[in-house]
Amino acid sequence: MLDDLAVILFRPKYPENIGSVARACLNMGVSQLILVAPYNLDLDKARPLATSHARHILDTARVVNTLAEAVDGFTAVYGTTARTGGWRKGIMSPATLAGTVDERLRSGGRVAILFGPEDTGLTNDETSICSGLMTIPTSREGTSLNLAQAVVVVLYECFKRALDTPFTPDGPPEERATTVQEQEALFENLRETLLAIDFLKDDNPDYWMLPVRRFFAKINLRRNEFNLLMGVCRQVQWFVDKYGPKK
Repeated sequence: MLDDLAVILFRPKYPENIGSVARACLNMGVSQLILVAPYNLDLDKARPLATSHARHILDTARVVNTLAEAVDGFTAVYGTTARTGGWRKGIMSPATLAGTVDERLRSGGRVAILFGPEDTGLTNDETSICSGLMTIPTSREGTSLNLAQAVVVVLYECFKRALDTPFTPDGPPEERATTVQEQEALFENLRETLLAIDFLKDDNPDYWMLPVRRFFAKINLRRNEFNLLMGVCRQVQWFVDKYGPKK
């Protein structure tokens, strides 16, 4: 799906972040990870954050010395930035970037997304190699994202665009609506239960059941909900039979 998309980490400082990025890549269907001159590449510290599922991405990551080596062979490279002033114009949102990446990939290109060091980000010289820039909108109170957070936000948008059909989560099992006969059985059970706990009075219980009927008329009662209410009634009636309504 995203076989020709790669993540490049330029001079990452912390091995734990590298491990977390590997996991983010796995989550979003990206298998290519390139590390440019990492300050401290300690795989023993990175692997726990990658988890056992993403260790293969970490173990097969390319390690190069220069940015030029990292981007060699790609048809487009997009940089990430938190700074949007000065000459950095036309900066894309993650969703817009994902659309651009998707077009490039579907036309047979190889694309890389470049992330800078955790503390400084990419300099102007480093972004000059990029085909475009992207920033992640954040609250003004907290504009700095953890490296792995930034990676997963961007790759999530790319993953969504790469799907041939939009993702829709499975809902709960569909239960059929109750029949009129079932509703009447429930009302009768509720009536007997409410009488047993002295909520309804013996003189005219059907009249006081009218608000209950009107309440249930407002909802489309499903069979699983019918079973739940019938079970509650049975349990209440068992309790009353065993201990008496006063208790």
